Amino acid sequence: MRRSLSLAVSCLFVLFLGCKAKELADKAAISNDLDKRGTVDLMNEAAKDKYDAPADNKLTEAQVQMYLKVREHEKQIVQVAKQEAQQHADAAKKAGEKSLSGMMEGFKTLGSVADLATADIRAAKDLGYNTQEYLWVKGKILEASSQAMTEKMTASIASTFEQSYAQTKKAYDEATDPTTKDAYGKMLASLDQQKAEMAKQQQQVDPAVAYNRELLSKHEDALNAVANEYAKWSDKPDADAAKIKADLEKVGKN
Repeated sequence: MRRSLSLAVSCLFVLFLGCKAKELADKAAISNDLDKRGTVDLMNEAAKDKYDAPADNKLTEAQVQMYLKVREHEKQIVQVAKQEAQQHADAAKKAGEKSLSGMMEGFKTLGSVADLATADIRAAKDLGYNTQEYLWVKGKILEASSQAMTEKMTASIASTFEQSYAQTKKAYDEATDPTTKDAYGKMLASLDQQKAEMAKQQQQVDPAVAYNRELLSKHEDALNAVANEYAKWSDKPDADAAKIKADLEKVGKN
């Protein structure tokens, strides 16, 4: 029994070392790429990618999977870029920010900050994806999540509107003075016009956005995981992922 337990512990230890070694190798490869291929080079490469978006503006399952994979690899790049930015900043402070070496380290810090801002594009390139397609997919995901939030806000406004309409209608029905009744009648007419305009706006939902929302609702857990995981390795929240998490929280449940 003890032998079996000892063997199991040894296997787990070896597995742990293997995973740690791979993690260090991956980080070294990323650091090397950041050094050799700067932000300008990266953006020039990305500019060469061409993508003709589908006429129906609908996402595919494969594109959602691409987005999730890119964001996962982006996490690794940000970790390395963030660490290097801190190292350069510390070196600049130690050397004196007004000294030549301090200024050089300051420039390197700015370079690392630029690497942070373009980490998802670099991730898409590393994984062999078309960066222009990735950016289109990212835009469509944000568009769908924004629509979900807009509808929730609209529903809240509509609820408040209905309460106001009901109170005005009650006041109109109970009014006995002709002048007062006429005033409430005009208010109701104005509210009826607003209600018609609100209903018209609700009918103008883009079918493509509705389709994309339905598709993304199947990946709600994965999208939420992106935002939760980002919070662990970044000093500030991931605006894109956090927005998607909040906006799509109840997609498919409304």
